[in-house]
Amino acid sequence: MATVFSSPSIPITSSSSSSFPLHFLPSSDPPYKYLQNHPSLSLLSTCRGIQTIKQAHAHFIKTGLHNNQFALSKLIEFCAISPFGDLSYALIIFNSIHEPNPIIWNTIIRGYSLSPTPILATSFYIRMLLSGVEPNSYTFPFLLKSCAQIPAPDEGKQVHVHVLKLGLDSDAFVHTSLINMYVRCGELDAARRVFDKSPLRDVVSFTALIAGYASRGYLNDARKLFDEISVRDVVSWNAMISGYAQSDQYKEALEFFEEMLNAKVEPNESTMVSVLSACAHLGSIEIGNWVRSWIEDNGFGSNIRLVNALIDMYAKCRDLETARTLFDAILQKDQISWNVMIGGCTHLSHYKEALALFRQMQLSNQEPNEVTFLNVLPACAYLGALDLGKWIHAYIAKNMSNTTNTSLYTSLIGMYAKCGSIQSAQQLFDAMEVKTLASWNAMISALASHGNADKALALFSKMVDEGFEPDDITYVGILSACSHAGLVEAGHQHFDSMIQVYKISPKLNHYGCMIDLLSRAGLFDEAKDLMEKMEMKPDGAIWGSLLGACRVHGNVELAEFVAGQLLELEPENPGVYALLSNIYAGAGRWDDVARIRTRLNDMGMKKLPGCSSIEVDGVVHEFLVGDKAHPQSNRIYEMLDEIDNQLELAGHEPDTSEVLYDMESMKVGALCYHSEKIAIAFGLIGTSPGTTIRIVKNLRVCGNCHSEAKLISKIFNREIIARDRSRFHHFKDGVCSCMDYW
Repeated sequence: MATVFSSPSIPITSSSSSSFPLHFLPSSDPPYKYLQNHPSLSLLSTCRGIQTIKQAHAHFIKTGLHNNQFALSKLIEFCAISPFGDLSYALIIFNSIHEPNPIIWNTIIRGYSLSPTPILATSFYIRMLLSGVEPNSYTFPFLLKSCAQIPAPDEGKQVHVHVLKLGLDSDAFVHTSLINMYVRCGELDAARRVFDKSPLRDVVSFTALIAGYASRGYLNDARKLFDEISVRDVVSWNAMISGYAQSDQYKEALEFFEEMLNAKVEPNESTMVSVLSACAHLGSIEIGNWVRSWIEDNGFGSNIRLVNALIDMYAKCRDLETARTLFDAILQKDQISWNVMIGGCTHLSHYKEALALFRQMQLSNQEPNEVTFLNVLPACAYLGALDLGKWIHAYIAKNMSNTTNTSLYTSLIGMYAKCGSIQSAQQLFDAMEVKTLASWNAMISALASHGNADKALALFSKMVDEGFEPDDITYVGILSACSHAGLVEAGHQHFDSMIQVYKISPKLNHYGCMIDLLSRAGLFDEAKDLMEKMEMKPDGAIWGSLLGACRVHGNVELAEFVAGQLLELEPENPGVYALLSNIYAGAGRWDDVARIRTRLNDMGMKKLPGCSSIEVDGVVHEFLVGDKAHPQSNRIYEMLDEIDNQLELAGHEPDTSEVLYDMESMKVGALCYHSEKIAIAFGLIGTSPGTTIRIVKNLRVCGNCHSEAKLISKIFNREIIARDRSRFHHFKDGVCSCMDYW
């Protein structure tokens, strides 16, 4: 609401209570002492919920304390402020009091400031004014805190007027509360005016303004104020360290922390949380270890906030073992504990561990939140855990329907797309009422990876028509769509438009898409020219795509040159040798194949084994080449025999051109047990007839498995959706969506 206070003046008449309230008596007065030690008042400290509060209230009535405002103020204070209290019950008691005194009014306002509905504090304040009760210096700090939490700058300004009328702006607590209110509402200029006009420039008001500037990235202004303070306490140092950390100036945050230690200022919990955040982002595990020692030496080892920050720091510094040790040692894990540990696993690509932790979190009855799902969904996407991803979507729809976090829905789009359900991704995208550039980018990239180049380009045009300006991520999606579909002319047009129209300087991944597009189309000279025009040196991914194109076109001479360049960058990469050997095998140069195999053996290097996963009944199953470790291995291999018999009847002849052996029988045998074929066989026995089979492979699908998957989809009347390391293949009725161009 824009305006709360309609009255231009403030009532300042005193309350006309018929009896003198006992709480105004000096502490030496016998009745006051008697009430302080009254047994019914001592009952409040034992209350742990509304039932015991009601029992204590009954004692008040039984002993006659319900007629005394001091006693009732204590009861209301417990109900309104205690974590075991109940604000609604405090209001019931309040409404039963004839002419409550200012302390009781202030207590209710304070209760609202601590509640999920702080805006109601302003409504209650109006009621206080209309009742003729004059607010005092204890009223405004809580009222201003409520305005800051909403945030409600207009209401805060009107409260400020009341403060000035009552002459309370000289009160230190009110003064600091005004600065904090304006800072929290983003009104830094107003906060500075309050600060400049007042003689009350103590360390608290300085720190409040410093925190405001620092938290919003105005670090130069914050530092100038900081330098003006004659005596700096730990809070002012923390404001600066936190400001640097929040502004991604992590090195400066740690340097400021070092200054703080040199100044002999003892850090506290808040200091260390900010320092650990900086360590996490810089990968500074040495300082992180020092902080851990400080935490243990100072008795903070059970402080959940600090332990959570340590877990996050170690995970981001790639020491997942230490992070897990700290996590397992927490007796009462909170939501943040689970989130940082799951996030650490996802960050380091330990996706199975991330999902296992999420299941443990559910069993612990700890409710997930948006951060949890933002950490879990990438793991679902990588492993192809579609059933779990669907459950998460349903949970969000049921329990978080009012969320405005577009990142959550963008992550869901990515999950559906990477799990092979492009239709679900499209439906979710279309249903989003508020779309961000990130959500458009996610959908364009999803369509590109599934080979739907025309839809990706059409969506890009629609995005531009709706007023969104593409960024470098948009163009990675667009250029990869052109690459997957072999759209050379469209690729050139969009690459030029990116540079000339949108003034986006190409990055390595943009060049990579274009070089992949050109080389796979056989335009090696154009690809070479583009590589020479690049402002940066080609990376392994670019040389790798060029080598892959050499395999497609059988260009042995260029392949040898490219492999040499790639091995200079990645001398320990066995995949280079494997791909080059495939190129030699395709050309029938078996002596060269044997030479490479011997070199791999001499160097102790092994080709990365193919691994395929499939989700059945909510469980992700993984298979390696020739895998027989699965509990249903006998049934799987019976199905493999059935598949081979059906393929033979259909006239399929194995394509052995990509196998490293020169003996025909060995080559055919090796092809029978590729991981993707085992996963498909398991899908056929583990799912109902007609069910879509979705598999994920860590390597490129080989040519033989590709041709077999097409036939299997027709023979067994199943759609098979396979994701390899670069794209999706939708096999249906004997045809693949890539049209054999991959």
